[in-house]
Amino acid sequence: MATRTSTRKTRTAPKPVEMDLSDVDHRVGKPVGGGQLWDPCSTSDIRRWVMAMDNPNPIHWNEEFARDSRYGGLIAPQSIAVALDYGHGAAPACVGRIPGSHLIFGGEEWWFYGTPVRPGDKLFQERRFHDYKIAETKFAGPTMFSRGDTTHTNQHGALVARERSTAIRYLSEEATKRGMYDDQVGVIKRWTAEELTEIESLRREWLLSNRLGVSPHFDEVKIGDTLQRRVIGPHSIASFTTEYRAFLFNIWGTFEWVAPPGIDDPWVYQDPGWTEGFGFDEEDAKIDPRKRDGLYVGPSRGHIDAEKAGEVGMARAYGYGATMGAWCTDFLANWAGHDGLVRHTKADFRSPAFEGDVTYFDAEVVDKITESDWGVPLVQIKLKLTNQDGDMLVSCTAEVELPI
Repeated sequence: MATRTSTRKTRTAPKPVEMDLSDVDHRVGKPVGGGQLWDPCSTSDIRRWVMAMDNPNPIHWNEEFARDSRYGGLIAPQSIAVALDYGHGAAPACVGRIPGSHLIFGGEEWWFYGTPVRPGDKLFQERRFHDYKIAETKFAGPTMFSRGDTTHTNQHGALVARERSTAIRYLSEEATKRGMYDDQVGVIKRWTAEELTEIESLRREWLLSNRLGVSPHFDEVKIGDTLQRRVIGPHSIASFTTEYRAFLFNIWGTFEWVAPPGIDDPWVYQDPGWTEGFGFDEEDAKIDPRKRDGLYVGPSRGHIDAEKAGEVGMARAYGYGATMGAWCTDFLANWAGHDGLVRHTKADFRSPAFEGDVTYFDAEVVDKITESDWGVPLVQIKLKLTNQDGDMLVSCTAEVELPI
């Protein structure tokens, strides 16, 4: 009897996608370098920042109003610490070369120590790569969630703020292949005149809600109280560009590279492994500074270029994670008034603010802490940022100090 030979082909399982972490592990827990701004903070820096954050609180830009305040002059918002830093605050969370990778922000945690930033102040940063974990995500398969710490002090050595940033590092090719945002490619919301009028009305109500900076007292605030709703947008290429230029390290020649002493390999500025077409040319930038200007080259190109956004798995132009963190701090600080202080925020970034969308702010008092680690009573607030479809962009928990 003839023997039948099987022609069935054996299927081989697809090779699992892996991230090359060989340049990451040995850097965990170590101090790292980065950029340091040359110049002190100026009144123009403050005004540029609040303009970019759409924060029309007059204490930050109106000289006459500010002179009549308890501060006697312009004062920066608490959120400006990230604008006076290098790399949107994410530098110590983006450490080690991962070939073919890109980065988006995953969240920020801030602690504020009550030292205001005024014109003429200069902030200095100490940075440390804290830790990382790898998780499988729908967006990009194997994805790194890495955390880095930055301590901000001023020229007198006074502690201004501490930040722990979370960076999401992923393989661009895998994110593009999975196409999580493919159904949104090119779909930019077109707002009617009536809708835009409603948005502007809500924006106006918020900016007038505490224009004078009157602080609510701890005793009069109740659990369940809600804050005045806020809206920002519609977001556009113009608004994203305005935001980008307000981060001062993006302006030509504003910073130098610095390294912590005594570290053999301090990761001052090595290539993190950006995918092709998203890197800087540090050498040629000494002649042509556009070669490291993120609006033209580099990893930030996708924020204002839909085609480049698609190359890193995004639907279209999109906003900055550090901007969303600043929005949270500004929103809470404006409610707290001139005699209040945002002590702590922890914000998780769930989705970007895409071109054409708007962002709504809704917040509620969820607790009152009479005895806190800060030594003062605090009000705890839950804040969420959503778009016009109700999609969650940011989930934030914060503690705010108010006068007693």
